[in-house]
Amino acid sequence: MPKWFLFILLFLVGCGPTAAEDTLTTGHTPTIEHTTAAAPPSPPSPIPSPTPPALPGEIAQMRVEIVGTRPHDPTAFTQGLIYHNGFLYESTGLYGSSSLRQVNPQTGETIQQHTLEASYFGEGLERVENRLIQLTWREQTAFVYDLDNFTVLQTFTYEGEGWGLCYDGVKLYMSNGSDRLTVRHPETFAVQAEIAVTQAGQPVARLNELECVGGTIFANIWQTDRIVQIDKTSGQVIAVIDAAGLLTAAEQAQADVLNGIVYLPESDTFLITGKLWPKMYEVKFVNAQ
Repeated sequence: MPKWFLFILLFLVGCGPTAAEDTLTTGHTPTIEHTTAAAPPSPPSPIPSPTPPALPGEIAQMRVEIVGTRPHDPTAFTQGLIYHNGFLYESTGLYGSSSLRQVNPQTGETIQQHTLEASYFGEGLERVENRLIQLTWREQTAFVYDLDNFTVLQTFTYEGEGWGLCYDGVKLYMSNGSDRLTVRHPETFAVQAEIAVTQAGQPVARLNELECVGGTIFANIWQTDRIVQIDKTSGQVIAVIDAAGLLTAAEQAQADVLNGIVYLPESDTFLITGKLWPKMYEVKFVNAQ
């Protein structure tokens, strides 16, 4: 055998698949928690373990598992809720009662509060760096506050109603009560795109309070006890969470609807509450079966 032929044969054998590469060809289907190795320098919030494992196209049916309860101001008409550096920041609604609050998450005590003028109805809330952005319902105005002292730094204007708002570290996502989410620039609030939200091919309307977690968005569905988890790239609902039955009949008689969801990365749990609810619930999202 010529030496040049032997050299080529040995080269071809050395280029065969490695054991690791061979494993990748076995047809393994990644779960929705699959991430690539090339993470961005400043990644969005991590995907929590409660994210349900589901094959592409499947919709996971989940329920809440209560980890604990915490006090919540029963006069707070909760519209937006976020967590940062050990504190909750809450936007409350109703004309004449709307506010921005810094809240102790363990006791429900309001530490700092800014009250909106009576002509504004507070809605969704999100943090971008050292600023808080608070939507209003029909006033087409978003207030931008200093995170530390709630001083109003500027305002943004937008068309239509404002409902929920969340930030993934790169873009803002805003709901208006329809089946669509508006993607906005975090610095200018300019519209960048629109996402149609669907479940099994059908529009999902009344999207309300939002929470961005990893590659997904959790959304309260107004006037229901359901929370949906949305793939923010495709707009498809990948999980439906049943949060019914948290309040007693007596508590529910004094309260309004479920609204307000925030992820706690330290414990890999969520806090959920509602408008005029006397409690916040720390929960995990688990399979309904």
